[in-house]
Amino acid sequence: MIGPAIAAARAAGALSRRAGRGGTSLPGKVLLHLEPEAITTLAARLPRGTAAISATNGKTTTAAIVAAVLARSGGRVVHNVQGANMAGGVASALLDASHGRGIDGEFGLFEVDEFWLDSVAPQLRPRALLLGNLFRDQLDRYGELETIADRWATVLDHLSGTRLVLNADDPLVADLGVGRGGVLYFGVEDDTVALADLPHASDSKHCRRCGTPLTYDAVYVGHLGRWRCPRGDTHRPEPDVAATNIRLDGTRGARITLRTPAGEAEVALGLPGLYNVYNAVGAAALCLALGVELDDIVGGLEEVRAAFGRAETVTVDGHELAILLVKNPTGANEVLRTLALEPGEIDLLAVLNDNIADGRDVSWIWDADLELLAGGVRRVVCSGTRAPELALRLKYAGIAEDRIEVVDDLEAGLDAALDGAGERLYAMPTYTAMLALREILSKRGATSGMFT
Repeated sequence: MIGPAIAAARAAGALSRRAGRGGTSLPGKVLLHLEPEAITTLAARLPRGTAAISATNGKTTTAAIVAAVLARSGGRVVHNVQGANMAGGVASALLDASHGRGIDGEFGLFEVDEFWLDSVAPQLRPRALLLGNLFRDQLDRYGELETIADRWATVLDHLSGTRLVLNADDPLVADLGVGRGGVLYFGVEDDTVALADLPHASDSKHCRRCGTPLTYDAVYVGHLGRWRCPRGDTHRPEPDVAATNIRLDGTRGARITLRTPAGEAEVALGLPGLYNVYNAVGAAALCLALGVELDDIVGGLEEVRAAFGRAETVTVDGHELAILLVKNPTGANEVLRTLALEPGEIDLLAVLNDNIADGRDVSWIWDADLELLAGGVRRVVCSGTRAPELALRLKYAGIAEDRIEVVDDLEAGLDAALDGAGERLYAMPTYTAMLALREILSKRGATSGMFT
């Protein structure tokens, strides 16, 4: 019986919250310890089933977009909205919506950590599964990308009845659709936003079939683009859903033409950067796979705003603070590329932590193209557990030493960055630094449309 396990898990969560330790994942972990099949049992109570999203970059934002779209069609969505995306977090979201033998929700939407997908997806049995990208991230935890791709391929072999939504522009992800029916591919098709060359930090540069270096006709983000194996073993699938006519407006947003099997639509996104265009197009493709009408998809895309830390802007001490999460070379490069579009010189708070959730190995900062900031930074304050290393990297990137200040403590670093900053300050924190910054801002009563 799952009832006693649910009661015990809820009690554990309540104790954790009273102790000031949060409790986002703990109740789910307790529930799964007492009832290992809890996710399967609770997910089966959702009358319209579930959908899952996994990727290295963009899971939280993509899920937020999908949630906004689904909200327009009515019915409560059960969603791990706070981004706890391992088994415990998914179980906690289902636990929160459960009552008696029922569930307070019609549909489940879950972002799933890429390394946990093979464990969680078979329990959710999703109607549709979106796989967004695979980038090098926390190698001390995850290992090489091919290892994750192999794990994903194995789980897909055992997901009958699940509609796959795959990024056509990512060679490793697109390859997972070979030989499978009913795959819906998405991508970008606009060479005006293409890079001149593959970034040196690009990851999937070789054909998964024969190992030959891939040929690119266009490069968009990292190794995402129009690619093909020169030996003819594989090539980029034609995307069913695509972004064309892309206009990027720095950190403020973007406009695209969304091309779908249901027609085309002009979309104004409140999310900046080409990386968020990918998130939006992937979300649109997933919603189409779930049978959502194009008008509702466009409405949801235009309504959604950034989740905390992911290009969200808050007001603190009279300044606008734009917070842009960075956690690996490709994600950092896209943030840097977006910042480079800002007019004039910017004020920056850069925070580098090496906690477990960030990855202990911070050598990735040398693969990030911080040179894009050279000549565009008026002042940068470096903070976090590895602040000196970040300052050194910025110096080598070409930022004058007298424009760099090191303040290890984050709250003191925020104060130093705000002191003398212009109307707008930009923050680039790693994951645990972003969470710590959120606590500081909450304590100070910082406000924004999405801030809680």
